[in-house]
Amino acid sequence: MTEGLGDPVPGGGWRGWSALLAEALGERPGSVPLVNLARSGAQAADVAERQLPAARALGPRFASLLVGANDTLRAAFAIERIAAALDRAHGVLSADGAVVLTACLPDPGRMLGLPAPLARPLGRRMRAVNTVVHAVSARYGGVHLHLADHPWVADRASWSVDRLHPSEHGHRLLARGFHTALAATGLPVGPPPALTLDGPPPTRAGSALWMATRGTRWVADRCTDLLPGLIGLALQECRHGLAGSGRLLDAAADRATRSALAALGRTDGAGDGKDPSMSKGAATMVG
Repeated sequence: MTEGLGDPVPGGGWRGWSALLAEALGERPGSVPLVNLARSGAQAADVAERQLPAARALGPRFASLLVGANDTLRAAFAIERIAAALDRAHGVLSADGAVVLTACLPDPGRMLGLPAPLARPLGRRMRAVNTVVHAVSARYGGVHLHLADHPWVADRASWSVDRLHPSEHGHRLLARGFHTALAATGLPVGPPPALTLDGPPPTRAGSALWMATRGTRWVADRCTDLLPGLIGLALQECRHGLAGSGRLLDAAADRATRSALAALGRTDGAGDGKDPSMSKGAATMVG
């Protein structure tokens, strides 16, 4: 989401909400440089292990930590590992003096319009991730956006052809949401990002090209990674549904989430205590 997919720029590449927000930070437009380290498909462990060291080297004043949806789309989903990775990344960035932006993300099963037996397990996973993100953000005093509950999330025009990444309209709304949240904390910000679209409108040809290239590869990857496990989860969902015991699956997910959060209380996620005065005033985006 932070890489900017869905908001193309002329000549190739992506812009996205982070670039739109960076333009609206600081005392004058463009005074806060942006380094976007985000990569499509990144999971929480990728952020903590690969992107975090690069982000720290930049000494950012602002850093985004929007991650977790990709984890729900993997067979090896483990909320305890996700929680540990998010806690480490947020703790280290906060200890370094960065203002960390986080968000609760929409349910991918609902966004993709999957049948209920397939959508419910993904929704359960996303709720677990969002619970962890909310708790970790509160723990370190991050700026949190309840994106999953925003009315515009239900607007199809806010999403690109893959239904998982925002369109230009969605990226602008996301940038505006974070701008509002930052302003509410008293941090100096400029005028809010504009909602007027300036990019080319999506076309059927462009959508077909995406599906024939990146979309097909994404589906193939998920068929070998997620689909076998998801089918098993769907069968389990159906069995519990027929037995009227679906609440047991919800309860098990809740217990796993509580256990993951409890484990964070026994660790120090604040990193090695790098001097906050090292913050250079840039905006670094990971995820």
